[in-house]
Amino acid sequence: MGKSPVIRITKQFRFEAAHALWNYDGLCRNIHGHSYILSVTIIGSPIDDPENPKSGMVMDFSQMKKIVHDTVVGPFDHALMVNANTPHKELAETNQMFGRVVALPYQPTCENMIVDFAARIKAQLPSNVSLHSLRLDETATSYAEWFATDNL
Repeated sequence: MGKSPVIRITKQFRFEAAHALWNYDGLCRNIHGHSYILSVTIIGSPIDDPENPKSGMVMDFSQMKKIVHDTVVGPFDHALMVNANTPHKELAETNQMFGRVVALPYQPTCENMIVDFAARIKAQLPSNVSLHSLRLDETATSYAEWFATDNL
């Protein structure tokens, strides 16, 4: 038998969140929200075992959904993200007015968020697959991408 094929599979996730960029010199310094779309691509070989109920799959999409929901969508959906290293951390400590506030150890830009999301997802993936890439759409025309090969 030849070498196992290497396949990439992708699943998209949607969540709503708000953020404010501390000390930014534009409008994004104000609290505002986005309808984020996170595309998660993993890479691996399909399971080649007719006795395995997941035979033919690189990973069951439902397993991928659970990992991403537990690590990213659940914690961030309908939350206000702020940089905990700034005066915004007061929002996280006294969040009665805003409800769900997530204090992050970084400026909550699309670029920093995608690096955080990659680490969260990678830590939960089974050993037979790898995280290939992420794409985080912040608006209909603006997104950040993360590729494993760029981050070796």
